Amino acid sequence: MTAPEIDLPAALDAIRTTQPLIDAVTNAVTVNEVANIILHWGALPVMADDRREVAEMVATSQGCLLNTGDVSEAGEETALAAGRAANEHDVPVVLDPVGVGATPTRTAVIEHLLGDLDVTIISGNRAEIGAIAGIADASDATEASEIRGVEAVGDGETGDLAAAALACAREAGAVAVASGETDVVADEDAAYAITAGHPMMGRVVGTGCTLGATLSVFAASLDDPLAAALAGTAAYGLAGEQAAAGEYGTYDGPASYEVAFHDAIAGLDATDAPDEELGTRIERVATPE
Repeated sequence: MTAPEIDLPAALDAIRTTQPLIDAVTNAVTVNEVANIILHWGALPVMADDRREVAEMVATSQGCLLNTGDVSEAGEETALAAGRAANEHDVPVVLDPVGVGATPTRTAVIEHLLGDLDVTIISGNRAEIGAIAGIADASDATEASEIRGVEAVGDGETGDLAAAALACAREAGAVAVASGETDVVADEDAAYAITAGHPMMGRVVGTGCTLGATLSVFAASLDDPLAAALAGTAAYGLAGEQAAAGEYGTYDGPASYEVAFHDAIAGLDATDAPDEELGTRIERVATPE
């Protein structure tokens, strides 16, 4: 089964040419990392998260990231205000449903956002995507991918993860990105496995948050949400590989790897991964039954 052709050099050029402004409503744990990753791709980050101004800021932006690491009542209202403004002004919304399924409160917040907003891309780990799909008790993928706190533990098969991502995309009416050892991107018509990345990426706190930031940048720069999700996920993984290969300096552990990873994103040259190679890394793995 074939996957859509992704022109990564053109996508990166579009980002660096247009320099989209991204308003990231995110959590305090990774706010600095999220801002830096947006900047490293060539976009402009703004972290406006005050309920009084967030709608005004989103109205001037080209992308909106909603990260639900903060599930306070004020955080929920801010996310709703940002998302509504984005919908009103045709700004793509990327939702990172941090820890959905871990507690009834987090699940209720995500249900509220999905019920009220038109979301463009949902980016989560395999357990979060399974929880949104509503198949957490029925899917082998999510049975093997338990939520503990805000992390997914256990391993799921790619086929099961693809089924969960497809179900999530159909349930939410958005492109779903499920991150894991093999990433899966799905819309309502098909799911695609992306083979890119390195295990070191999982040893750094916040790589899920910064993947969401990456997707918000690509969604702001490309008209097609599926193409944006595929290109953004692939580019993020390629940068992780280059950092692990020592192309941006040696590293001794997670902290120094994170520095190299940031440098790799800032310096990623898509000509290092020609289209023909990228085509072998993206495989169509499932369609709805």
